[in-house]
Amino acid sequence: MMASRDEAQDLVECNLCQQPVSFFCRRCGVNLCDTCIAIHLRVKSKNGHDIIDYTSKDDDDTCHCDSHPQNDCSAYCITCEAPICMLCVSIKHKSHEMSELSDKIEELLKVIAKENDRLQSSKHELERILEHTTKMLSSISLIYKQRKNEVTALGEEWHKQIEETVKKLHQELDDMQKEHETVLQKQKEKFKELIGKVDEMNVKTTKLQKSKNVTEMQTFVPVIEKQGTLSEFSQYSFPTFYECKIDVNYLQTHFGYVDKMQEKKTSLMENNFKENDLPGRRMLEAPTVTSVIDTGFPANEKTNNRLYCMAVTDDNKVWMGGYSRELKLFDLLGNLHHTVSITTQVIYLCMYNKLVVYSDVNDKAVRIISATDTVVTMFTTGDWEPFGITSAASGDLLVCLYRDNQNKVVRYSSTGTVLQEIQYDSQCLPLYKEVVYITENVNGDIIVTDWENNTVVAVDRLGIFRYSYSGVTCSTVTTDSVGHVIVTDYNGDNIHMMDRDGQFLRYIIHEGGINRPRGVCILGDGEMMVGECKTGIAKRIKYLEK
Repeated sequence: MMASRDEAQDLVECNLCQQPVSFFCRRCGVNLCDTCIAIHLRVKSKNGHDIIDYTSKDDDDTCHCDSHPQNDCSAYCITCEAPICMLCVSIKHKSHEMSELSDKIEELLKVIAKENDRLQSSKHELERILEHTTKMLSSISLIYKQRKNEVTALGEEWHKQIEETVKKLHQELDDMQKEHETVLQKQKEKFKELIGKVDEMNVKTTKLQKSKNVTEMQTFVPVIEKQGTLSEFSQYSFPTFYECKIDVNYLQTHFGYVDKMQEKKTSLMENNFKENDLPGRRMLEAPTVTSVIDTGFPANEKTNNRLYCMAVTDDNKVWMGGYSRELKLFDLLGNLHHTVSITTQVIYLCMYNKLVVYSDVNDKAVRIISATDTVVTMFTTGDWEPFGITSAASGDLLVCLYRDNQNKVVRYSSTGTVLQEIQYDSQCLPLYKEVVYITENVNGDIIVTDWENNTVVAVDRLGIFRYSYSGVTCSTVTTDSVGHVIVTDYNGDNIHMMDRDGQFLRYIIHEGGINRPRGVCILGDGEMMVGECKTGIAKRIKYLEK
């Protein structure tokens, strides 16, 4: 290390004689060699001189007074917000409010340490983004090659279809030609026959004109009168090929187009979540059912499904949706408090600003029920079908969307502005095959259930893959205030609990079991509500100690 500093020093020259530098005057900011030190010290300076080794020029931690540079600061003027020396204290700043310089230094260092902690806490997230970006960069050529191959494959298919169309038109022309030749040949034979008979009549007429055989003439008259002449004949047109002019814009519209690269800003919101902030609560060895609610939803004639989804209100009541065009509000003891009629079955709902929000799959819309029970469309989702929906800590809505075997999660503002799209991993491969239900964890993770893969997939709040958990079927998902991830397993008649990193903790099975669980929500105080899809029963289960 010293050698490199010496080499750098050799490249710097004395400001007085251009010899290699050895020293530095802090007060004057002048580089000096051994010989020029004495010369420089003879030069008068109102700030004085402070000669140090050149290699220590950047190590100065002394605060010099702006008004008296030859003096070090020993106090801080609160009125002027500036460090000052003792001379300033007794003259210029005599009537000002002052404090010890050490007190100000301590105050500033606290601010610096706090801001540095903030920056250091964001380092992990920045490193994750860097890793994500690096992986995407390494995959970019492969992805663009795949897109080109898709275009080429469609082009080849179009060529094939065009060749088939040409072949079909050629065959049609061949068939038309045969038909045309046939009718013209018949017409030709007919005309030849007629001309022959006309010639025959002419010969007979010529003969009779030289004859005086009245009897023969009388016999011939009916024959020649009966001989018809042509009053009309058919003409057959040749086929015409009507060429469709190629409009380049029209062609591309129907062939396909490439979405341009789009930039979407994802807010790097300050993450206030800290692992140590989560309260430690022990899980009950044997979770217990504290109440049971018969929701009264009718059964689907084909599947016998009754109860689909639920969401808890701030005052610990639960909205439930099932095989009905009604939403029902129950208290925790099973009393029905309110019913709202809607135009569709609700399979996906959440609470948003104390109001019920649900996905209307048929109309591709997200709707909210006002305080007066009026259904209002918040926004539509274009040609994407909305499925699972949840409110985020940021005040946005997270919605699962599906279209043409594509799946993604979109963060919407309350007015329907797209704030974030989550669809691909760092290798630009699809994250999901069938997104259905969704929730947000306390650490900002966005967790969805993938029914086709029988998995739960979690990404962080930036959309970067975190983990997946497999072995759950037709599942729904929620999280509690401790960061536990609770997942229903429909076919397994079970409830899985994981930690916030997707590690399995335990099954939650109360005495008597769970029958085809689907809807689930957290009630607080260590309790959850789980809906049995087939029975329409909702069970309130205690799973954490107080």
